[in-house]
Amino acid sequence: MSLLWEMVLFILYSLIIVVISKYILVPVLRRLAESINLKAKTVGNLAGIATSVPELLSVSFASVTGLIGTSIYNILSSNVINLIQYIVSVRINNNGKVLRNRALTIDLVLVVFTILISIGLVVTKLEVNAFVAFLLIGLFFLFYYINHNTHKLYLESEVNSELAEIEEEAKWIRGKKKIIVKYSIYLLLTGICLFIVGNALSNTLENLCVHFSIPQVIVGIALGFITSIPELITFFESQKHHKLESREHLGVIEATNNLLTSNALNLFIIQSIGILLYQIVH
Repeated sequence: MSLLWEMVLFILYSLIIVVISKYILVPVLRRLAESINLKAKTVGNLAGIATSVPELLSVSFASVTGLIGTSIYNILSSNVINLIQYIVSVRINNNGKVLRNRALTIDLVLVVFTILISIGLVVTKLEVNAFVAFLLIGLFFLFYYINHNTHKLYLESEVNSELAEIEEEAKWIRGKKKIIVKYSIYLLLTGICLFIVGNALSNTLENLCVHFSIPQVIVGIALGFITSIPELITFFESQKHHKLESREHLGVIEATNNLLTSNALNLFIIQSIGILLYQIVH
């Protein structure tokens, strides 16, 4: 067992998780969402859930192996990188004007708070325990409440009128039950594959930090870069998809909810799972 070999395995397993997320998990969820004609906000939420799977795996396995510091830095770097990627994608697509909507502005403020809270966990070196985990979970529901009500107040009438036009043009896919079952099976098989690869990645993480004394902050930041690649893909894809139909604002709504959902899940739910797993195992 050499350091070089463990580094190769770390990169290999991480890339496999990213590839599976990009080419299987995210597309399947998107097709499932579009086949039942979901709103852009809902599609963005689903994309946010899908793109958080790599963080869920890396944080869970790192916490089980006792590398709670790695999981905290993973979440912090992932959330920071997600925001940077989102800003870049919006600017490249010239969609900055859409962000003037108050609901999207509030969403971005919430995203900034997910980063500030992560920084707070690192700077204060707060003891990670079950209380912190349940506090984070409570904040997740608070953020969801704010997001839901601001969209209902500032965006719903505009989006509903747009959806009315889309529904008139759309042809509902026949045999939707079969499609849902098929995609659900794909998602189950994808989850199994991700679990197997994630387990192998956890062993590599433990070797890097324990046997080769690589600081957890370095491994956590590296994981943050790798696990943020699916978000980068979905940010650009959502805006490109709706731009082809001259509905740029729907693409930004989808990308923004993807960002907020991903960051909120990373910090409030996935970080909590990592803390609880760490407490149970250690």
